Amino acid sequence: MNPARIDAYLLRLGAVRPRRPTGEALRELHLRHLRAVPFENLSIHLGEEIVLTRERLLDKVAGSGRGGFCYELNGAFAALLGALGYEVTLLAGRVYDDEGRPGIPYDHMALRARTADGDTWLADVGFGAHSLYPLDFAERGEQDDPGGRFRLVEAGPDAAGGGAAAGDGDLDVLRDGKPQYRLETRPRVLGDFAVGAWWHSTSPLSNFTRSLVCSRVTEDGGRITLSGRTLTTTTADGDRGKRELETDEEVLTVYRDRFGIELDHVPTVRGGSRNVLPEPAGR
Repeated sequence: MNPARIDAYLLRLGAVRPRRPTGEALRELHLRHLRAVPFENLSIHLGEEIVLTRERLLDKVAGSGRGGFCYELNGAFAALLGALGYEVTLLAGRVYDDEGRPGIPYDHMALRARTADGDTWLADVGFGAHSLYPLDFAERGEQDDPGGRFRLVEAGPDAAGGGAAAGDGDLDVLRDGKPQYRLETRPRVLGDFAVGAWWHSTSPLSNFTRSLVCSRVTEDGGRITLSGRTLTTTTADGDRGKRELETDEEVLTVYRDRFGIELDHVPTVRGGSRNVLPEPAGR
């Protein structure tokens, strides 16, 4: 990752290069990433190939002004953090559904980042609605964040059968008391996640093949989400407003002006389904 690529990425975030890889600098980069780079699955419905190599991810995020889902966002962010001096480890997770069942292996990617001072943080800019700041990886008590109250707990046996057994060292990431995903603590490499990205971008069982979503955190700590033609704005206090966009021109204008994404046509859900994700799901 050459200096010009680093500068282009930081320019996208509206950030300056930190003098040292500290926890404070990581917090700033994490928040700016969530504000500037949208969580989106448009490539799936635009016929764009999703390739999990560092070069392709950086081209998409830092070069083309696009976003992505977890593998792309956290994969690119890992490259940036590594170039800035952080020690970064890719971690695999399995997202819990509403019934508390874990998803497929390599369902989600998150990051463990170590600072120059030896502190470790859970960084995750690819889970949709989640913490605005990285979480203290060593802390097992509650951690307050503008996005909710979070906790990392040692994972017990998975009653649904498919998760880690007790003692494997895995963690459950909880938000407001509800498990979000089970996180492995052993290191992974980018290529390990190719099967998860393939499944989420091709399987008819994946939310992402049946839905359109583009979402980011706003400057006031709220969120703006475009799901199909439904534009949803949520304030930091939880007040929500919805508006249906009537024309293709309106949709393309919102993509451009609110998300920084230039498209020449409106993406449509594969197979013609009109299902949408009203708020960004995990992964």
